[in-house]
Amino acid sequence: MFYWLLKRIIVGPFLRALFRPWVRGLENIPESGGAIIAGNHLSFMDSIFVPLVAPRPVVYLAKKDYFTGRGVKGTATRWFFRLTNQLPMDRSGGSASEASLHSGLKVLNGGNLLGIYPEGTRSPDGNLYRGRTGVARLVLEAGVPVVPVALIGTDKVQPVGRMLPRLRRIGVVFGEPLDFSEYEGMAGDRFLLRSITDDIMYEILRLSGQRYIDTYASSAKTKLLAAKKADDQPSGDAKA
Repeated sequence: MFYWLLKRIIVGPFLRALFRPWVRGLENIPESGGAIIAGNHLSFMDSIFVPLVAPRPVVYLAKKDYFTGRGVKGTATRWFFRLTNQLPMDRSGGSASEASLHSGLKVLNGGNLLGIYPEGTRSPDGNLYRGRTGVARLVLEAGVPVVPVALIGTDKVQPVGRMLPRLRRIGVVFGEPLDFSEYEGMAGDRFLLRSITDDIMYEILRLSGQRYIDTYASSAKTKLLAAKKADDQPSGDAKA
């Protein structure tokens, strides 16, 4: 109930007036039943704009840090994510990540839409990075279609590190559903998981028009941070 109040009365009209989102492909979202909404990830606000324009509620798996913050900001963020149907996802690997996947399966098996970012984290530079195979596991274990979605311009609205968003128009493009039902029961095949994930990423790439980098976004972030630290270091050859 609160989800619809936020979307249609409290926050939704305000966001639509500010950012004037344009949308294509809404007809590609199934009218009922479970499905995965798999998209690129450019900004913190991506998880707001997709549910804003989708005709059905979208439950997102969000990184657990959003649910563990302290102080006024941490409390507000935690309650916002909970009230907007978002679930904490642990990306540390092992049993923690497995539990997060099971949470996603419960959403899908309940006939709901699950939003996920196959890249695993926000793009550090606007490029599209290699997808992680967790999305393929969910597809095969839940037996649901995948609707690729491309967010356009959200990185300009709120770049990484910027607190207050800029007022710019954004776009949301939903592609045709991808059906992988022919591979039912093969979730243990890691080569198949990679192939399915790559197919999903290709469709997101086609819709978004981004440049594709065949490495993980987390690795790219690490390299960028290391390069920045190196640039900030004083030169050893500097003269006093």
